[in-house]
Amino acid sequence: MASQALRRFASAVPRAPPCVKILPEVADALSSGRPVVALESTIVAHGMPYPQNLELAKDVSRILRNKGVTPATIAVKNGMFRAGLHPDELENLSKAGEEGRAIKCSTRDLPLVASKHRHNMSHSEENTQWGATTVAATMRLAHVAGISTFVTGGTGGVHRGGELSLDISTDLIELSRTPVVVISAGVKSILDVKRTLEVLETFAVPTGTWQSNEFPAFFSPKSGVKSPAIFENASDVASAYLTGRELGMKNGMLVVRRIL
Repeated sequence: MASQALRRFASAVPRAPPCVKILPEVADALSSGRPVVALESTIVAHGMPYPQNLELAKDVSRILRNKGVTPATIAVKNGMFRAGLHPDELENLSKAGEEGRAIKCSTRDLPLVASKHRHNMSHSEENTQWGATTVAATMRLAHVAGISTFVTGGTGGVHRGGELSLDISTDLIELSRTPVVVISAGVKSILDVKRTLEVLETFAVPTGTWQSNEFPAFFSPKSGVKSPAIFENASDVASAYLTGRELGMKNGMLVVRRIL
């Protein structure tokens, strides 16, 4: 039963539209039902200095490949939505933030960045323009590309005092409307964890912690907040996701794992 749920999860792949260019390696894995995991690009362009950011990106891809998973870094290159990057493109992206050639893209920014740079026909590396995708934008493009699993560090949430400022991350909105399983280390520790979970409940986003009853806060394994649910294994995650799809639920899922 467990293996059946995992096979059904792997085969639930929609067809990608022409606006998304999928790396052949990624397309081949999707078409054959092999596991593919999406990765965000903001951490590469803006999260760390070069070359540490490039080494991190390579390390994450290496870990996935060692487990039989095809990595697919999501980004916008010269106005084209990309699912998967060649090694030279990943290196170019890793330099683009410091060189002022990368714009941080949330969901609302995707059409704006695409229309602005789509006609950039330059083939020189120094003129390549990038859109570095946040959690929300990565979810959206991963779904459009047919990728149902996305791994990241920390997700956004409700900022402290958010009940007055209404400063709420688009990550939560995207989780409410895009059917992608997001695996993270929890919401960022500077945020209001309790209110973030309240918003996720309001948006009917299935949320749980991997083998723990406490919801982590990014780099801190403890937040003092009880997790809404516990996932004991991958089959629990796959079964919950597929059941939601069978019910016609359009939202994603948030699976958080504490950093040990």
